Formats: sequence, structure tokens, C-alpha cells
Amino acid sequence: MDDMNQTRVTEFILMGLSDQPDLQPALFTVFLLMYSVGLLGNGTIIKVICAADQLHTPMYFFIGSLSLVDICLTTVTVPSHLIHILSQRRTISYRNCITQLFFFTMFVGIESFLLGVMAYDRYIAICNPLHYLLMMTKRACVLLVASSWSVGLLNAFLHTMMLAVLPFCSSNQIQSFFCDIPPMLKLSCSDTSANELLLFTEVFFLVLVSIVLIVVSYFRIISTILKIQSREGRHQAFSTCSSHLVVVTLYYGTTLFIYIRPSSSYSLNKDKMVTVMYTVIIPMLNPFIYSLRNKQVKGALGKALGRNILCHKS
Repeated sequence: MDDMNQTRVTEFILMGLSDQPDLQPALFTVFLLMYSVGLLGNGTIIKVICAADQLHTPMYFFIGSLSLVDICLTTVTVPSHLIHILSQRRTISYRNCITQLFFFTMFVGIESFLLGVMAYDRYIAICNPLHYLLMMTKRACVLLVASSWSVGLLNAFLHTMMLAVLPFCSSNQIQSFFCDIPPMLKLSCSDTSANELLLFTEVFFLVLVSIVLIVVSYFRIISTILKIQSREGRHQAFSTCSSHLVVVTLYYGTTLFIYIRPSSSYSLNKDKMVTVMYTVIIPMLNPFIYSLRNKQVKGALGKALGRNILCHKS
């Protein structure tokens, strides 16, 4: 083994989305804009839900929880990427890289489980409306969200511990704008089959179990909606879950593409774009998807804006 392979990696180089200097200002502007819009949108959703009494229901409690996770998810990756573009320094220490990977994996796990919880909430609301408030109590909602965080924490701990023991002794160039599991597995100079098996198993139980819960819930929901006599009643029932369906389709479509594959099949350029989709674009779009199709949220937001305008005038 030569000297290079004997030298342990102490820092990584995040290659970002492009190594062309001319594209860096445009990338900085786009990422800053998406991060700012996502932060403002999700923050507004949380504030409106907390302030409006009519939104103090289980469904909006879960939407607010999702907005909080989206803020955390983007904050783990985007600000550091913006700093790297500005400073033109792409290096990140081994310790900081592992820390970033831990929190990113944790919030991805939380969001995956939380989307399944939200589907279950819609199933109870539409299929068992008379028992909804008895089943989805405040304590039950808090326990479901706490379970999502616990699952995410366990998911992050297992992956981080498995990856932290791998030796990185040749290339230190991570083909991404943040520390993620698939591109880091490609850099290890040891057998990563155990890590890939854990990744596949974790994603299978975390994501696919959530997907099964979502599919079963929506199968029952659609069956119930089709039995409703009035067209207006069917439209109202479906409108309460259509936004969630859009978010689920976007989120799981991209995460499954990235994580349920052997590392040998990774395509760097394609994977970078898909990663941006579920780490930045989808968290930015979520508050708009939920608010633009929801009369109660738009009404509460309008009242809040109206109060702010009156306060400024007075």
C-alpha cells in the first residue's frame, strides 16, 4: 500500500454542484433565494398555526411540525454551502462532516415517518370522523410526533456509527454540496457492503413502511370519498388530503431514487440534481403546497397580515 493510501483522511472537499467559477455567483444567488423563501414560508406557516385558534387541530399540528423539520433540514446543509461558495473554500473537517451527516440523516428520517403519520391522521379524519377527536387527542398527537423524532434519531445514530468506523484513506472529494451517505461510501477504501445493507434495510423499513401506511390509508380514504353522495362533499374531503399527496409523491420519489440503489449505480450529475430536489426545493415548496390549497390557512394568513397592516398604520 503506497503512502497516499496509508494517509488517513482528516478533512473532505465538498465538490458542490459545479466546479466552474463562472457558475458560482448564480449558484449562490439561487441557493440563497430558495433557502430564504423556504425559511420565510415555513416560518410563516408555524407562526400562523400557533396564532390562529381555528388551526389548533391535529392536522395543522402535524403541518407545523413538518414545517419545523423542513427548516432544520435545509439549515443543516444550505448555509454551509453558501459559506463555501463565498469563501471559495470547500474543505470540511472529518468531525464536522460526520456531524452534518448525523443531523441531515436524522431530519430526513423524521420527515419520512412524519409524512406517514399525517396520512394516518387524514385516514382517521375522513374514514372515522365521529371518533377523530377521541383518537387524535393532544397527547396522541404529541406522542406521534415524538415517535417520529425518536425514529429519526435512531436512524441517524445507526448510520453515523456505521460510517464513522470506515477508513477513508485515498480520495477525499465528496461529489455533493454536503456530507451524505451515498457519496461518502464511494470514498471508503474498505468493504461497504454492510453499510449498503443497513442503508437499504433502514430505508425499506422507514420509508417503505411509511409508504405502505400511506397507500393503505389513501385506499381507504378514496373508497370512503367515493361513497359520499354530494359532489361538494367529495371535493371537500379530497381537498383536505390532496396537498399531502403532492408532498408525499415529490419527497418519496426523490429519496427512493437516491437511497435504494447499490453504490455502483450512482450517477454523480443526476444524483446531485435529485439531492437538491429533496433537500432544498421540496422543503421550500411544502408551505406553498399546503397553504395555497387550504382555505383555512389562507384565511388565517389573511387575518394575520391584516392585523399587521393595521398595527403599522396605527
